Amino acid sequence: MTRAKFALIKQHIVKKIEMGEWEEGTKLPSENQLSQNFNCSRMTARRALSELTDAGILERSQGIGTFVAGLKSQSSVLAINNIADEIKSRGHGYQARQLQLRTSIADAEIAMALGIEINKPVYYSEVVHYEQGVPLQLEIRYVNPTLVPEYLDQNFNQQTPHEYLSQIAPLAKAHHKIQAALPSIEQVQKLELKTMEACLVISRRTWSNQGAVSFAKLIHPGNRFYLGGHMSF
Repeated sequence: MTRAKFALIKQHIVKKIEMGEWEEGTKLPSENQLSQNFNCSRMTARRALSELTDAGILERSQGIGTFVAGLKSQSSVLAINNIADEIKSRGHGYQARQLQLRTSIADAEIAMALGIEINKPVYYSEVVHYEQGVPLQLEIRYVNPTLVPEYLDQNFNQQTPHEYLSQIAPLAKAHHKIQAALPSIEQVQKLELKTMEACLVISRRTWSNQGAVSFAKLIHPGNRFYLGGHMSF
C-alpha cells in the first residue's frame, strides 16, 4: 500500500533524528527542498513539518527555518533507541532471535495500554536481543493491528521491531515505567540466566500521531544492563 508523501517525509525526518544524523538544533531542509526531494507539493512538505512541530519534535522560527527541537521537548524520541544500533555503536556483535510472532487477545492491561476494547485481537512478538552472543534483552511487545496491519509479515531476526515501527508509525510520544522484578521460569531460560536473579523491566507505551501503537516489556538481566549505558531519560 502506497504511503502518503507527508508521512514519508515525517518518517525520513524522525529516522534522521533517531539515528543521530540530525542533532538538537540542526536546521532542516526548507519546504521547497523537501518538496523537490520527495516530488510533492510545498503544502505536503509543510504538513509534515507542522505535524512534527506539533508533536514537539521540531521547532519552527518564522523567517529563519525549522530546527530539531531541544532535548526537553523531543526526549520521547531521543530516549528510545534501537538496541541493535546501541550494541553496534560499542563495536560489539549484535544478533536477534525471534521467538514468537502471532495474533493474541487483549486482556485488560493490554487493552488499556493500546486504547482498544478488551478481547480485541492484537499482534504479539517476542524477540531476544544478543550482545556478543549473550542475551541482553527479552522484548515482549503488543502492537495495535489497526495502525500497523503488516506487523506479522515481518522477520525480526533481520530488523528490530523498533526499527520497523519507526518506519511505519513514527514516534510522537512515549511513557516509561521502570522496575526491578524476578523473571519467570520461562524468562530465565530465554535469557540464559544461571540463577533466579533480579531483572530490570522497562514497560513502554508508544504513540504515533494516529494513536497508541505498541506496549512493550523489555526485560534485562540485572548484571548485564544499566540505564546510563543504553538509554537516556
